[in-house]
Amino acid sequence: MSQTVDSSPPTPARTPRPAKRRAEGQWALGYREPLNANEQAKKDDNPLNVRARIENIYSKQGFDSIDKSDLRGRMRWWGLYTQREQGYDGTFTGDDNIDLLEAKYFMMRVRCDAGALNVEQLRTIAGISTEFGRDTADLSDRENVQYHWIEVENVPEIWKRLEGVGLKTTEACGDCPRVVLGSPLAGESLDEVLDPTSAIDEIVRRYIGKKEYSNLPRKFKTAISGQQDVVHEINDVAFIGVNHPEHGPGLDLWVGGGLSTNPMLAQRVGVWVPLDEVPDVWEAVVSIFRDYGYRRLRSKARLKFLIKDWGIEKFREVLETEYLGRKLIDGPAPEQPARPIDHVGVQKTRNGLNAVGFSPIAGRVSGTILTQVADAAEKAGSDKIRFTPYQKLIILDVADDKVEQLIADLEPLGLQARPSIWRRNLVACSGIEFCKLSFVETRKRSQVLAPELEQRLADINAQLDVPITININGCPNSCARSQIADIGFKGMLVDDGEGNQVEGFQVHLGGSLGLDSGFGRKLRQHKVNSTDLGDYIERVVRQFVKHRNEGERFAEWAVRADEEDLR
Repeated sequence: MSQTVDSSPPTPARTPRPAKRRAEGQWALGYREPLNANEQAKKDDNPLNVRARIENIYSKQGFDSIDKSDLRGRMRWWGLYTQREQGYDGTFTGDDNIDLLEAKYFMMRVRCDAGALNVEQLRTIAGISTEFGRDTADLSDRENVQYHWIEVENVPEIWKRLEGVGLKTTEACGDCPRVVLGSPLAGESLDEVLDPTSAIDEIVRRYIGKKEYSNLPRKFKTAISGQQDVVHEINDVAFIGVNHPEHGPGLDLWVGGGLSTNPMLAQRVGVWVPLDEVPDVWEAVVSIFRDYGYRRLRSKARLKFLIKDWGIEKFREVLETEYLGRKLIDGPAPEQPARPIDHVGVQKTRNGLNAVGFSPIAGRVSGTILTQVADAAEKAGSDKIRFTPYQKLIILDVADDKVEQLIADLEPLGLQARPSIWRRNLVACSGIEFCKLSFVETRKRSQVLAPELEQRLADINAQLDVPITININGCPNSCARSQIADIGFKGMLVDDGEGNQVEGFQVHLGGSLGLDSGFGRKLRQHKVNSTDLGDYIERVVRQFVKHRNEGERFAEWAVRADEEDLR
């Protein structure tokens, strides 16, 4: 029986229709109509305009007179967030309970660009804390000071006092260029490639508080330093000192870093920027973010998402052709440091004097303490105080014969220049004590945890020749950078085994910046109750000491360690 052969050509496979991508609200592509409530509020009224209402209406008529779109949005551009109402645990955290959680008090953030203060400024900050903030003052990991318990009636007077000494709260929060991180030892460090203070000052002078840059898709974080002491890999834009073999000292440009729920490390653009061109390049980068940044979803509105989609080559092309109108010089990468540069301790500076770095636990100080710091600095002959990206405090220009007396003066205040490994390397966010987003207690808990670890691990502390960083965060937003710590904790509610929701943490292990830059390892289904924090840290650190190779850093060990040793 013969078979009939079908000689007709095969039917070509149908080309799938490309998925239609939703518009992301990019201004440069013509999408100017707001796609969410936050964008609408910024279009309705530039957030910087809220200052006049605070001064003329809200401070006179009180908290209940504040328009909600100002209260929950625009007031951030002047460093003001409502703080958490007391008495509501983590089970209340969430948008559904915002009316319950919103206290009639504010967190106020004082902008300290490059963390630089003189004695008069520090005294002013301290006086505002004791008079208006119930003696609260926390050093943030963005080199700022944060007050709590601020009442709107007192805000104009606080602004008057701050601005009288050259400080401000302008754009300390909000969808705008926030504080510029800078080296605490800028101009004085023996290790920096160059002093970029002039560029930081020029950026602040030219652009901060200007309406052309006050409506960005989301917050915009900057770091500029002659050395790698400003966590540059997790900023939207960073300029880091580097020596070019032909052109000499300049700065290496990085873009697209950020943590939160979708952490990404910044990428090198591959260019060398001379110091006097830094403000122009900074303006071009922030303008790209303003014009091309995604505005449809808040969760995708950081610069890192644009960099991820474009790639660094396209970003550089747009930067050079559309915004600068010229090519940038190719440049080398800076050498990565082996450990965090936090400037704690005593070190010589260029002028032959000393910088003395002190470590409060997780940045917790007070107005009373800061007043005494100002007294001690003055007594030691210094007029230079610096805050750091690690919640530390530095006093510069200390003569050799004044160093030990200064250390002795601040020791009773909980400020140690020769702290234990645990006191030195613990960072924490505000936590449920004040923050509406937090699920757990953090900074308050850290005050007990550091001394506890000193005692628990007293027998092996001397064997720890490498830092072990512990970062405690109250929610997924990562204000305390939990993903880049040796031991990072992300606050959440966990089941206690009896069906109750209690404070706990997801654990990240082995995160780091510098050498081995990367995010911590998460153990599947591994959570730690907040009451077990000390037990867990002790257990893991003892395993590290037992199983590490000679000279091995915690991050290296955590990557290769058996999972059971990490639980």
